[in-house]
Amino acid sequence: MSKPYICIMIAKTKKFQLDPNKYIMIATGNLLKEQWWYGFGPLALGSLSFFLPGDAWYITFAILIPLGYLLFWMAQFAGVTRMEQSKMMFEKMSYEIDSRQILMKLNAKMGSALPWDQITKAKKGKDHFLLIASKAQFIYLPFDAFQNQNSISFVESILKRKELI
Repeated sequence: MSKPYICIMIAKTKKFQLDPNKYIMIATGNLLKEQWWYGFGPLALGSLSFFLPGDAWYITFAILIPLGYLLFWMAQFAGVTRMEQSKMMFEKMSYEIDSRQILMKLNAKMGSALPWDQITKAKKGKDHFLLIASKAQFIYLPFDAFQNQNSISFVESILKRKELI
C-alpha cells in the first residue's frame, strides 16, 4: 500500500531588497494609522486657547507634543535600519510562502522561517502585501516580486483563511 502524496502549494518571490527609507515610511505610516488617537490630548489642550485668557502656550504644546512623539518614533525606526540584529530585514532575499510558514531565503542554503502565528495583522495595498509582526517588524511583499498572478491570489487566500485581512 502506498502512502498518500501531499502537495503543498508554495508562492515564491524573486529576490528583492527592502529599502531602509521605504521601511521608515511604512513603519511611520503604520504608527500613524494605529495611534492616530494620540493627537486628541494635545488637540484638547490646544483648544483651551478659545476658553482661557492669556498666553497661548498650550497651542505650542499641542503642536510640539505630537510632533515630538512622531519624531521619536521616526528616530527609532531609523535606528532599526542600522542595527546589526535587523540587518537581515534589509538584505536581498526571496520568500517562499505556504499555509504553514513564511520562509525568508538569503540563498539556497541560508534562510529563516517565520510561522504564521507571529503575524498579527496583514494589509493588502494596491501593489503590495504588508505582513505585520510588531510595531517595528513587518514583511513588505510587492506584487511585482511574485512570479505570477496565481501566487498573489494564493497568498491573499492564505491571509483570508488565517483571518489576517
